[in-house]
Amino acid sequence: MPSTEIILTENIPGLGSEADVVRVRRGYARNFLLPHGKAYEVTPATMRQLDNLKGKRAEREARELNEAEDVARRIGKSKLVFTLETGETGKAFGSITANDIVIRLKNEVGVELDRHTLSLEHPIKATGEHEVAIRLHHDVTATLKFQVKSATEPKSDVEETAEIGGKSRIPRKRETK
Repeated sequence: MPSTEIILTENIPGLGSEADVVRVRRGYARNFLLPHGKAYEVTPATMRQLDNLKGKRAEREARELNEAEDVARRIGKSKLVFTLETGETGKAFGSITANDIVIRLKNEVGVELDRHTLSLEHPIKATGEHEVAIRLHHDVTATLKFQVKSATEPKSDVEETAEIGGKSRIPRKRETK
C-alpha cells in the first residue's frame, strides 16, 4: 500500500499528537487530513516550521497541566454532602452515580468534568464517608472526599417497640381462588 509522511497540526486519536511526523496511507492524507488542515506534507519548508509547532505543543501541554493542577486543588478543598432516601432499617432506595457527582461538582465547585474521568466501579449505596479518584490529566489525579447521609435517620429499637406496643394489625395477603 502506498503511504506518505505528514506532520500533524493537532491531536488525532489513534494517530498522533501535534507536531508528530507520522506515516499514513496516501488516500487518508489526500482526502481527509490535508483538506481539513489537520496535517501538512513533509517538505523542507514544513520541516523548518516543525520547531514552531513543537513550541506550540509544549506551551499547550504546560497550560493543560497547570489547569489540571488548579482543578485538583479546588476538588481537594471541596466538602460535598449527598443525601439518600433510606428505609427504616437504613437500606438505601437509590444510589449515587458518577453522573450525580459530576453534576454536583459543576454546580458547587464550578468544575466541568466528563463522568468517565471518575474511577467509580459501581454506584454508591451506603452512607458514610467515601473517596473517588478523578483522573484530570495523565500526570494529575485528584481525590474527592464526600459524605453520604440518610435523608431519614433510621429508627432505634426503642422507638420501634413503642410503635408496636399500641394496637396494630399486621396486614395479610389475600388468597385468590
